[in-house]
Amino acid sequence: MTIDWPQGFERTPERERHRGSRFKASLGKTTSDLATEMDRLDPEDWRASIGNTHTKSNGLPLQNANPDDPGFVLRWTKDGEQFAVACDAYRDLRDNVREVYLWVHETRMRGQREVATGSSEFAAARLPSGEGDATVADPPPHEVLDVAPDAPENVVKAAYRQKTKEMHPDHGGTEAAFKRLNRAKEAMLDG
Repeated sequence: MTIDWPQGFERTPERERHRGSRFKASLGKTTSDLATEMDRLDPEDWRASIGNTHTKSNGLPLQNANPDDPGFVLRWTKDGEQFAVACDAYRDLRDNVREVYLWVHETRMRGQREVATGSSEFAAARLPSGEGDATVADPPPHEVLDVAPDAPENVVKAAYRQKTKEMHPDHGGTEAAFKRLNRAKEAMLDG
């Protein structure tokens, strides 16, 4: 499995990655902190990506994840806009995840300050709209539907109906999330 690195984001050459741990927190503590932070950010959806399959359903690494590529990517959608942050500056996955967590936490906290700025505190993480050359890929269809990659048709349809209750714009979801849900259902049923 390869990491879903955002198009246009530079990779850190392996020889330039930091050696040794900068952080004391374990991978489990770090992923828990990041999940809590994303709950506080309250995006329409979010997912993480690492370079192997030892992940939770949201893409966060399990404690035994030890991918060859230690890079970590976090993507989310908020108010219909897509965002991504990525880190591969360290040779250890835990340190890359921790660095992303700290950036999201510190950036979210800046948004609570009583200052006026020209744009959102997360503007640096905003991805291109897709109108130019850069486009953002949807999460894998089975992740959008929260089903197994080889789920049978009846399971896919049931998951779609359940997710529609959450993601339809008439029920508080966004148009972007609902379109992504429909694309995922079509991809699972056509595949």
